[in-house]
Amino acid sequence: MTDIEAFIRRLPKAELHLHLEGTITPATLVELSTLHDNKPITVAEAEALYRFSDFTGFLLAFKAVCGQLIGPGDYELAAWRMMQHLAAQGVVHAEVYVSVGVIYHWGTGDPLAFEPIFAGLENARERAARELGLSIYWIFDAVRHFSLEEAERVFLKAAEMRRRYPSIVGIGLGGDERRTGSEPFRALYAQAREAGLRLTNHAGETTGPEAIREALAIGSERIGHAVSAIQDFYLLQELKERGIPLELNPTSNVRTGVCASFAAHPLRRYFDAGLLVTLNSDDPAFFGSDLVNEYLLAHSEQGFTRKELRQLASNSINASFLPVLEKTEWLFRIESIK
Repeated sequence: MTDIEAFIRRLPKAELHLHLEGTITPATLVELSTLHDNKPITVAEAEALYRFSDFTGFLLAFKAVCGQLIGPGDYELAAWRMMQHLAAQGVVHAEVYVSVGVIYHWGTGDPLAFEPIFAGLENARERAARELGLSIYWIFDAVRHFSLEEAERVFLKAAEMRRRYPSIVGIGLGGDERRTGSEPFRALYAQAREAGLRLTNHAGETTGPEAIREALAIGSERIGHAVSAIQDFYLLQELKERGIPLELNPTSNVRTGVCASFAAHPLRRYFDAGLLVTLNSDDPAFFGSDLVNEYLLAHSEQGFTRKELRQLASNSINASFLPVLEKTEWLFRIESIK
């Protein structure tokens, strides 16, 4: 391990844009398959699912992997494997997207059927807190290109369950923004805010800066990807002035063909412009890069110094939905890392 990698692993970090389903490695997929398939998937077959060349291919691969998540035990296992890997990277807090919209759409569609699945996720979360010292918040993610009614079902379930599970912190809107923007979800976002949920949104990943403006217009507090913001100087100024956190995922954007290379990603330009940027891995099993590697690539491909990497770690804590006291404690720890 190099000195810079050791430094990055020592830094207390938060990961704010991480899809549970996207953390399932081929090895974990095989592990899941052996639990319920008469003829378990092979390692080679599992690895083949992760080969794609564009965003549409990624969505299809994501769907195929989700098909191996059947019962609460599957979700608990996948979550625990994710949490073990997060802790090994020096991640101290993660706000994890759960694709509830996919579970409803491809499952029974019965909101009550989700509760045993979530109980499995909570078992893993509580174990991670006890054994790994890792804190986890859940963000219920709807799929924008499914129906509005399906998104409403997801958001209402988040609001209902949050009263029993404080770990449910917010809602998100993923899926294919080329097909459906943010405006149709304005009323649902207002209702979620009134229910005490925090509001995140994928925007400007495969669309232009107008999609980011639309996401902000419906009340989104954090923007995932935001690659196209670089095209609009006035939008960049607004993002800076309002302190809107950006959940950046450079390797993800390269692997889905949104960005030509890590070096070409606007991460550095956003950082230098004073935007509140955070580094994240999105779907690390699909894209072959975890959070530590994203920090390493920021260093090697975009020249981020140790001081700047420390700032990225601080940004991740500041942009999180953690209480102020916990943020203060972690920020102090970050500054003490040598």
